[in-house]
Amino acid sequence: MEGFFDFGEDDKSRILVDFSGVFAIEMIETSSLQRLVKWLFWPPVMNTSAQPKALQQMRHIIAIHLQNEAGALTRVTGLFSTRGYNIESLSVAATDDPSVSRVTLVTKGADGVILQIVNQLNKLIDVVAVEDLTRGEHIERELAVLKLRVEPPLVDSVRGYVVRAGGRVLEPSPDGFVVELTASEAEVNQFVSDLGERTDIVEVVRSGALAVGRNARALHVVR
Repeated sequence: MEGFFDFGEDDKSRILVDFSGVFAIEMIETSSLQRLVKWLFWPPVMNTSAQPKALQQMRHIIAIHLQNEAGALTRVTGLFSTRGYNIESLSVAATDDPSVSRVTLVTKGADGVILQIVNQLNKLIDVVAVEDLTRGEHIERELAVLKLRVEPPLVDSVRGYVVRAGGRVLEPSPDGFVVELTASEAEVNQFVSDLGERTDIVEVVRSGALAVGRNARALHVVR
């Protein structure tokens, strides 16, 4: 198999490329040869921002209603690990039906692949319902509990910051100053960062994202 590569009328030359590994150069000038070498050994870097949305790595919040049975959660997470997708957070708790739990997980991946995983989740016998909540309007919250070490002169200012940020002080002891905040992931990240500049962070405990759709209907299967 072979083909031609033209390098412009000003060069008045072209390169005959044999894709079996043989290169035949016709009337080549120095500038054309330099461009050929650059093309062969330094291919242009792909601009990921120009990729179709279906191929870009997007953040997804997936809600699943799952039967409370041994191995059910493992089968769900296995669909992500076998495709090389990391689960960034995972929250599981019972619903109003004690035989069904709600799983909320956050991952990043191409829209098309995540949709395939969601459809395959729906085929698992343990799964009652599943939905990618990021495909529609939704409310997202995360609970964070932090244990801090605060210098005594800074206790009042740290307490004031926590209250202004919408959080609460659960334990005011300077050596074990415990606070909580329920907010979006971005707000929690900023909260942790700001407190890290004012105090010594001893522990950070985060629930992971929880989300619910804004519409009136209940969780349903997406096909």
